[in-house]
Amino acid sequence: MQNENIPPLGVRGLNIIIIEDEKPAARLLQRKIEKLGLQVNTLLHSVEESIAWFRNNPHPDLIFLDIQLSDGLSFELFEQIEIKSAVIFTTAYDEYALRAFKLNSIDYLLKPIDEDELSTAISKFKNQFQKNTISSLDFEAIKRMLVNPIEKEYKTRFSVKIGQQIKVISIDEIECFYSENKGTYIHTLDNRNYLTDVTLEVLETEINPKDFYRVSRKFIISLKAIKEIQMYSNSRLKISLNSYSDDEIIVARERVSEFKIWIG
Repeated sequence: MQNENIPPLGVRGLNIIIIEDEKPAARLLQRKIEKLGLQVNTLLHSVEESIAWFRNNPHPDLIFLDIQLSDGLSFELFEQIEIKSAVIFTTAYDEYALRAFKLNSIDYLLKPIDEDELSTAISKFKNQFQKNTISSLDFEAIKRMLVNPIEKEYKTRFSVKIGQQIKVISIDEIECFYSENKGTYIHTLDNRNYLTDVTLEVLETEINPKDFYRVSRKFIISLKAIKEIQMYSNSRLKISLNSYSDDEIIVARERVSEFKIWIG
């Protein structure tokens, strides 16, 4: 029976499913979607389970799709089933592989999923759905992009203004980037802080993801600067850096699995 709180989309409600191998992440995304007044009808957790489900059920209007599932890439689903549903990718892939997602799907959402970005992606889907302008997914193009990503040059230095002077900071001198009081700061190995006019969101696209990782909304840290990693409450991790000590650096629970992969 249709949930009375779901706003009508055209003449009927949306049929939404989530394909995500990490069950806590799937349930978290489900809660965020339902917080927006929609209903998730089905949660699937593997390629095998998804193929079986699609063979025996009407295809949904919208799929929230993780790329890497426990038993393989979710592209195997498209190789065996002709799917006409719209797709919003939920992914931890680095940004220069995301061009293919942007071109060949409704949208993509980087993990951990921000609620505002989720709302924007759903609004985009609704607009295309109502106008009947959703096109079929070209998963082959996405696979090619992931296998042969375009090389990107990352920033090796930053310039900051100190009074009337300009200071150049090498990327090798940086221990972390952090936000505070609506400002973004660079913290260096010699325990100094410098205000920069670049947001953490922009910095994420400018620095090499092999060397830096955004552990929370507040911090991007350098792998080389990690001094200690401790278990913390609610399945989180606490990071100690070599010199930074102004505030606790906590790896958000939804980022812990990806963080462990990043540190190797």
